[in-house]
Amino acid sequence: MHHNVSLIATIAAALGLALVFGFIAAKLKLPALVGYLFAGILIGPNTPGFIADVDLATQLAEIGVMLLMFGVGLHFSLDDLMEMKGIALPGAVLQIAVATLLGLGLAMFMGWSMGAGLVFGLCLSVASTVVLLRALEERGILDSVNGRIAVGWLVVEDLVMVLVLVLLPALAGWLGGKSPQEAGSLWTTLVFTLGQVAIFIAFMLAVGRRLFPWLLWQVARTNSRELFTLCVIAAAVGIAYGSAKLFGVSFALGAFFAGMVLRESELSHRAAQESLPLQEAFSVLFFVSVGMLFDPQVLVQQPLQVLAVVLIIVLGKSAAAFLLVLALRYPLNTALTVSASLAQIGEFSFILVALGVSLELLPQEAQSLVLAGAILSIALNPFTFKAIEPVQRWLRSNSDLARKFDRRVDPLAELPMAVPQEKLTGQVVLVGYGRVGRRIGAALTARDVNYVVVEENREIVQSLRQQDIPAVAGNAAEPAVLIQAHIARASVLVIATPDTFHVRAMMETALALNPSIETIVRSHNDEEARLLRQESACRVFLGEQELAKGMTRYIFDRLSKE
Repeated sequence: MHHNVSLIATIAAALGLALVFGFIAAKLKLPALVGYLFAGILIGPNTPGFIADVDLATQLAEIGVMLLMFGVGLHFSLDDLMEMKGIALPGAVLQIAVATLLGLGLAMFMGWSMGAGLVFGLCLSVASTVVLLRALEERGILDSVNGRIAVGWLVVEDLVMVLVLVLLPALAGWLGGKSPQEAGSLWTTLVFTLGQVAIFIAFMLAVGRRLFPWLLWQVARTNSRELFTLCVIAAAVGIAYGSAKLFGVSFALGAFFAGMVLRESELSHRAAQESLPLQEAFSVLFFVSVGMLFDPQVLVQQPLQVLAVVLIIVLGKSAAAFLLVLALRYPLNTALTVSASLAQIGEFSFILVALGVSLELLPQEAQSLVLAGAILSIALNPFTFKAIEPVQRWLRSNSDLARKFDRRVDPLAELPMAVPQEKLTGQVVLVGYGRVGRRIGAALTARDVNYVVVEENREIVQSLRQQDIPAVAGNAAEPAVLIQAHIARASVLVIATPDTFHVRAMMETALALNPSIETIVRSHNDEEARLLRQESACRVFLGEQELAKGMTRYIFDRLSKE
């Protein structure tokens, strides 16, 4: 009996080659993503040898898009975004505008239409969430202020792209492509599309936020892990498909909101964990299917265009981000970290360019140019991150302008003259005002203990000053920042920041200026805590250890009362 096994052959070839080339990429210190894209190129119709079923791969990629967007929604935190809104919102919007204009200029030079140029520019403007998060995690800076700014920036980019994916089909006819809807006036089409989206969002916020977390809780009570995983995946794919059929919105938007409403559940962390293996498997298939669409001939036939695309992604939009961060008075290191983080493009670019081609807005060659730009920029990204420290050193030693930016008068980098001197003697210097720092600050305020906060997030510093709490903006690893916090007259230095990369520099400066100061540090792992205790006489608090002590104390208190 003969079976049609094209689906099995496509999945087997895609996952098998993705594993091989992903492993090779990892060994070469490149993101595994490069290997997945290369595997797709090999089994695609544009290279000799085995050719996988492109139609099947495209459908599998759609599931990959749904699960990728579901993951983005599940981790989307409005609170995190609001914390960084002062830099992430204007920065991302202006950087998207600059990159879009650069892409538009290149498209016009190649003889494309204005509509094609706008979509092409948008494709080059948005970085990959997957690549960014992995790059920040590998360097241990995901929880640092620089990492949170980069993630907040990318969240804004993602939201803009979600809006573009919603509006593009409605605007396609006006931009020179084919409109999937009945011909009508632009405003009628726009109002109809936005109305559908608004109804969908209202339904998800009013009904979805209550119904789906409740459903997840009911399934969790069965104590069946497989049912729980099935419920999460069914919600992701079902909501995405249902929203497309009922409200006419894209699979991507439906899946994003599915993740957002499930985040409301107390079980959201478990939902993220349980769905992660399937998300990762299908995201691999997504990147392989993207590689299948790439025509390597573009590297030979249009090398200058490919080079121009890579320069826009790696230099153009990164330079815009760099200047914007400096203009918003953040330090040189933050500007370099954010610009390196955004010097690549990924999944949203692939989704958008595929939509642009299907709506006949973009020529077929645009897909190959975007894919070539993505593959090369992702491959270059680790080297871009490695260049941050050397570039920073070079700029500080060779550029008067860079030194001026580091030394410029910044009202938030200096304590206000109005702070009474008695509050700056024997005070606590609290570095970091995140979740842990806030609790320590609240406890110190309740006991009338004087303290000065050192925090890199300028918006937090402004907020603290409005509450008459002395605060300084800057990186406490720099001596000038701790001097502003009057570390020489402090009694205790509390390092409550999750960024442990600069802890030693902070402690060295504090001890040099105040040998009698007591230092308290938070740590994330035993090895780090052991090294800190060995190197300096400081009190290290380890999260799991303190949690265990607190629970044990509670147990003994309960037992003593019986």
